[in-house]
Amino acid sequence: MARRYDSGDAKRRILAASVRLFLEKGYTNTKVAEILKEADVSAGSFQNIFHTKNGVLTELIGMMFGMQFGAGKPLAANAPSPAYIYAVETALQLALTELSENLRDIYVEAYTFPAAAEIIHRSTTVELQAAFGAYLPGCAESDFYEMELGTAGMMRGYMARKCDQYFTLEHKIRRFLSMSLSAFQVPEQERGQIIAFVAEVDVRAEGRKVMDALFASLSVQFELKEK
Repeated sequence: MARRYDSGDAKRRILAASVRLFLEKGYTNTKVAEILKEADVSAGSFQNIFHTKNGVLTELIGMMFGMQFGAGKPLAANAPSPAYIYAVETALQLALTELSENLRDIYVEAYTFPAAAEIIHRSTTVELQAAFGAYLPGCAESDFYEMELGTAGMMRGYMARKCDQYFTLEHKIRRFLSMSLSAFQVPEQERGQIIAFVAEVDVRAEGRKVMDALFASLSVQFELKEK
C-alpha cells in the first residue's frame, strides 16, 4: 500500500521516479503504475498533483530546457553574431536525440503534447528574438513566436527521424540550419558561414557533455541513485 505524504514531498517523489524511469525506459514505455510504485505514492495523490503522465512531462521539460539553453554560448562566444549561438544550440539538440533513444522519446513527446510544447515555444521565442532581431528589425515578439511554431515543427520532424548511413547527423544539421536560417532572413553568404562554423564543432562530443550535465543536474535535484 502506498504511503501518505504531504503534497510537496509527493510531488518531489513523483518527479524523481519519473526522471529515473523516463531516462531508463523512455517516456512512451513508462507506465503510470510504474511511477506510482517507484514513488510509493497513491493514484489519488498522482492525479491531484499531475493528473496525467503528460502533466509530469510538462513539469520536467521546463527544467530540461532551462538547463539546455546556454550550452551553445561558450562554443560560439567569439562568433560574429548571436545567430551562431542559435545554430550551435539547435545542432546540439539534434545530436542529443541521436545519442540517446530515451531522450529522443522525451523530446519528441514534449514537442507533441500541447502544454509541454507551449513551454518550449515560449522559451525559444526569447532565444529567437535575441538571435535574429537584427535581421528582422520590424518583427515583434509575437512574430518570432509565430515563426517558432514553424521551426519547432521542423525540429520535431528531424528529431523523430533517426539518422542512418544516408541521412547522417551532419546532413540533418546542415539541412535544418539551411531552412531555419533562411526563414529568419539571414543572408545567403552568412548562412553558409554559420553552417560551416557549426560543421567544425564536434557536436557528438559536445552533446555528450550536455547530456552528462543534464543527467547530473537532474540527479542532484532529485537525488537519483544507481540501482
